[in-house]
Amino acid sequence: MTENDTYKTITKSPEPTLFKEKNSKFFGFAFPVKTEEDVKNCLIEVKKDHHSARHWCYAYQLGTETISYRANDDGEPSNSAGMPIYGQIQSFDVTNILIVVVRYFGGVKLGVGGLISSYRTSAQLTLEASKIIKKTINIDYRITFDYKNMNTVMRIIKEKKLNITNQILELDCQITISIRKKEAETIFDIFNNLYEIKIKAI
Repeated sequence: MTENDTYKTITKSPEPTLFKEKNSKFFGFAFPVKTEEDVKNCLIEVKKDHHSARHWCYAYQLGTETISYRANDDGEPSNSAGMPIYGQIQSFDVTNILIVVVRYFGGVKLGVGGLISSYRTSAQLTLEASKIIKKTINIDYRITFDYKNMNTVMRIIKEKKLNITNQILELDCQITISIRKKEAETIFDIFNNLYEIKIKAI
Protein backbone atom coordinates (compact mmCIF):
# COMPACT_ATOMS: atom_id res chain seq x y z
CA MET A 1 0.00 0.00 0.00
CA THR A 2 1.09 3.55 -0.63
CA GLU A 3 1.48 4.83 2.95
CA ASN A 4 1.33 2.76 6.09
CA ASP A 5 -2.26 3.73 6.87
CA THR A 6 -3.84 4.53 3.51
CA TYR A 7 -5.13 2.42 0.65
CA LYS A 8 -6.65 2.96 -2.79
CA THR A 9 -10.08 1.72 -3.82
CA ILE A 10 -13.24 2.67 -5.72
CA THR A 11 -16.55 3.70 -4.16
CA LYS A 12 -18.79 3.13 -7.18
CA SER A 13 -18.85 1.13 -10.38
CA PRO A 14 -17.93 2.89 -13.63
CA GLU A 15 -19.82 2.31 -16.87
CA PRO A 16 -18.86 -1.08 -18.36
CA THR A 17 -16.00 -0.97 -20.88
CA LEU A 18 -15.87 -2.86 -24.18
CA PHE A 19 -12.77 -4.34 -25.81
CA LYS A 20 -12.96 -6.28 -29.11
CA GLU A 21 -10.46 -8.80 -30.40
CA LYS A 22 -11.08 -10.95 -33.54
CA ASN A 23 -14.87 -10.80 -33.17
CA SER A 24 -14.75 -11.68 -29.46
CA LYS A 25 -16.22 -9.00 -27.22
CA PHE A 26 -14.87 -8.41 -23.71
CA PHE A 27 -17.05 -6.35 -21.37
CA GLY A 28 -15.26 -5.08 -18.25
CA PHE A 29 -16.97 -4.33 -14.93
CA ALA A 30 -15.56 -3.01 -11.64
CA PHE A 31 -17.34 -3.20 -8.28
CA PRO A 32 -16.44 -1.88 -4.82
CA VAL A 33 -16.61 -4.92 -2.49
CA LYS A 34 -15.79 -5.54 1.16
CA THR A 35 -16.69 -9.21 1.65
CA GLU A 36 -16.86 -12.45 -0.31
CA GLU A 37 -20.64 -12.16 0.03
CA ASP A 38 -20.45 -8.84 -1.89
CA VAL A 39 -18.38 -10.58 -4.58
CA LYS A 40 -20.95 -13.37 -4.89
CA ASN A 41 -23.85 -10.92 -5.24
CA CYS A 42 -22.05 -8.88 -7.92
CA LEU A 43 -21.24 -12.03 -9.92
CA ILE A 44 -24.89 -13.18 -9.76
CA GLU A 45 -25.93 -9.76 -11.08
CA VAL A 46 -23.44 -9.78 -13.98
CA LYS A 47 -24.35 -13.35 -14.98
CA LYS A 48 -28.03 -12.42 -14.93
CA ASP A 49 -27.44 -9.40 -17.20
CA HIS A 50 -25.11 -11.34 -19.53
CA HIS A 51 -26.55 -14.85 -19.35
CA SER A 52 -25.78 -15.57 -23.04
CA ALA A 53 -22.02 -14.87 -22.67
CA ARG A 54 -19.47 -17.70 -22.85
CA HIS A 55 -17.20 -16.79 -19.90
CA TRP A 56 -17.43 -14.61 -16.78
CA CYS A 57 -13.83 -14.36 -15.62
CA TYR A 58 -12.92 -12.32 -12.58
CA ALA A 59 -10.42 -11.39 -9.90
CA TYR A 60 -10.88 -9.61 -6.61
CA GLN A 61 -8.82 -8.34 -3.73
CA LEU A 62 -10.14 -7.68 -0.23
CA GLY A 63 -8.58 -6.12 2.84
CA THR A 64 -6.06 -3.43 3.69
CA GLU A 65 -3.49 -4.96 6.03
CA THR A 66 -4.43 -8.61 5.66
CA ILE A 67 -5.04 -9.19 1.97
CA SER A 68 -7.13 -11.96 0.44
CA TYR A 69 -7.62 -12.39 -3.29
CA ARG A 70 -8.93 -14.80 -5.87
CA ALA A 71 -8.56 -15.12 -9.63
CA ASN A 72 -11.00 -17.25 -11.66
CA ASP A 73 -10.57 -18.34 -15.30
CA ASP A 74 -14.18 -19.61 -15.57
CA GLY A 75 -13.43 -22.26 -18.18
CA GLU A 76 -10.73 -20.37 -20.10
CA PRO A 77 -7.28 -22.06 -20.24
CA SER A 78 -5.49 -22.02 -16.88
CA ASN A 79 -4.09 -18.58 -15.89
CA SER A 80 -5.19 -16.97 -19.17
CA ALA A 81 -7.94 -14.78 -17.68
CA GLY A 82 -8.17 -14.47 -13.89
CA MET A 83 -4.47 -13.82 -13.26
CA PRO A 84 -4.10 -11.17 -16.02
CA ILE A 85 -7.12 -9.40 -14.47
CA TYR A 86 -5.60 -9.70 -10.98
CA GLY A 87 -2.29 -8.39 -12.34
CA GLN A 88 -4.05 -5.14 -13.24
CA ILE A 89 -5.57 -4.86 -9.74
CA GLN A 90 -2.00 -5.10 -8.41
CA SER A 91 -0.66 -2.73 -11.04
CA PHE A 92 -3.21 -0.04 -10.07
CA ASP A 93 -2.55 -0.82 -6.36
CA VAL A 94 -6.25 -1.03 -5.45
CA THR A 95 -8.09 -3.20 -2.93
CA ASN A 96 -11.69 -3.98 -1.91
CA ILE A 97 -12.43 -4.33 -5.61
CA LEU A 98 -13.86 -6.93 -7.98
CA ILE A 99 -13.14 -6.87 -11.70
CA VAL A 100 -15.30 -9.06 -13.95
CA VAL A 101 -14.59 -9.50 -17.65
CA VAL A 102 -17.46 -11.04 -19.62
CA ARG A 103 -16.50 -12.66 -22.92
CA TYR A 104 -18.78 -13.22 -25.89
CA PHE A 105 -16.99 -15.64 -28.19
CA GLY A 106 -16.73 -14.37 -31.75
CA GLY A 107 -15.95 -17.66 -33.53
CA VAL A 108 -12.17 -17.15 -33.79
CA LYS A 109 -9.89 -18.77 -31.22
CA LEU A 110 -7.44 -16.30 -29.73
CA GLY A 111 -4.88 -18.73 -28.26
CA VAL A 112 -3.54 -18.44 -24.73
CA GLY A 113 -1.36 -15.39 -25.56
CA GLY A 114 -4.31 -13.63 -27.19
CA LEU A 115 -6.55 -14.38 -24.21
CA ILE A 116 -4.01 -13.13 -21.67
CA SER A 117 -3.60 -9.91 -23.64
CA SER A 118 -7.36 -9.40 -24.09
CA TYR A 119 -8.32 -10.01 -20.46
CA ARG A 120 -5.45 -7.83 -19.25
CA THR A 121 -6.42 -4.99 -21.62
CA SER A 122 -10.09 -5.23 -20.65
CA ALA A 123 -9.22 -5.05 -16.92
CA GLN A 124 -6.86 -2.13 -17.57
CA LEU A 125 -9.55 -0.18 -19.48
CA THR A 126 -12.02 -0.85 -16.67
CA LEU A 127 -9.63 0.42 -14.00
CA GLU A 128 -8.78 3.47 -16.10
CA ALA A 129 -12.53 4.21 -16.31
CA SER A 130 -12.90 3.87 -12.52
CA LYS A 131 -12.59 6.76 -10.11
CA ILE A 132 -9.84 5.53 -7.76
CA ILE A 133 -9.67 7.27 -4.40
CA LYS A 134 -7.32 7.13 -1.43
CA LYS A 135 -8.78 6.21 1.96
CA THR A 136 -7.28 5.92 5.42
CA ILE A 137 -7.16 2.69 7.39
CA ASN A 138 -9.27 3.41 10.46
CA ILE A 139 -9.66 1.80 13.86
CA ASP A 140 -13.05 1.94 15.57
CA TYR A 141 -13.40 2.50 19.32
CA ARG A 142 -16.44 2.38 21.57
CA ILE A 143 -16.43 4.90 24.42
CA THR A 144 -18.77 4.09 27.33
CA PHE A 145 -19.57 6.63 30.05
CA ASP A 146 -22.29 8.01 32.34
CA TYR A 147 -24.35 10.91 31.10
CA LYS A 148 -22.71 13.23 33.65
CA ASN A 149 -19.37 12.80 31.80
CA MET A 150 -20.85 13.79 28.46
CA ASN A 151 -19.23 17.25 28.33
CA THR A 152 -15.75 15.87 28.93
CA VAL A 153 -16.10 13.28 26.16
CA MET A 154 -17.68 15.70 23.70
CA ARG A 155 -15.03 18.33 24.32
CA ILE A 156 -12.24 15.89 23.38
CA ILE A 157 -14.16 14.68 20.32
CA LYS A 158 -14.58 18.28 19.18
CA GLU A 159 -10.99 19.33 19.94
CA LYS A 160 -9.52 16.33 18.15
CA LYS A 161 -12.07 16.54 15.30
CA LEU A 162 -12.99 12.88 15.76
CA ASN A 163 -15.44 11.13 13.48
CA ILE A 164 -18.50 9.76 15.34
CA THR A 165 -20.04 6.78 13.53
CA ASN A 166 -22.69 5.88 16.10
CA GLN A 167 -24.00 7.21 19.40
CA ILE A 168 -26.50 6.24 22.11
CA LEU A 169 -26.92 9.14 24.54
CA GLU A 170 -29.03 8.01 27.48
CA LEU A 171 -28.19 7.50 31.16
CA ASP A 172 -25.52 5.07 30.01
CA CYS A 173 -23.94 6.60 26.94
CA GLN A 174 -22.03 4.93 24.11
CA ILE A 175 -20.22 6.68 21.30
CA THR A 176 -18.41 4.87 18.49
CA ILE A 177 -15.58 6.77 16.83
CA SER A 178 -13.47 5.92 13.79
CA ILE A 179 -9.85 7.09 13.93
CA ARG A 180 -7.04 7.02 11.43
CA LYS A 181 -4.67 4.21 12.38
CA LYS A 182 -1.58 6.32 13.03
CA GLU A 183 -3.50 8.58 15.46
CA ALA A 184 -5.45 5.78 17.17
CA GLU A 185 -3.08 5.04 20.02
CA THR A 186 -2.87 8.68 21.13
CA ILE A 187 -6.66 9.05 21.16
CA PHE A 188 -7.08 5.74 22.99
CA ASP A 189 -4.69 6.91 25.73
CA ILE A 190 -6.51 10.22 26.22
CA PHE A 191 -9.83 8.49 26.91
CA ASN A 192 -8.27 5.57 28.76
CA ASN A 193 -6.73 7.93 31.33
CA LEU A 194 -10.04 9.60 32.14
CA TYR A 195 -11.88 8.65 35.32
CA GLU A 196 -15.22 6.80 34.82
CA ILE A 197 -14.80 6.63 31.05
CA LYS A 198 -14.14 3.34 29.27
CA ILE A 199 -12.79 2.88 25.76
CA LYS A 200 -12.22 -0.30 23.79
CA ALA A 201 -11.46 -1.28 20.20
CA ILE A 202 -14.30 -2.98 18.33
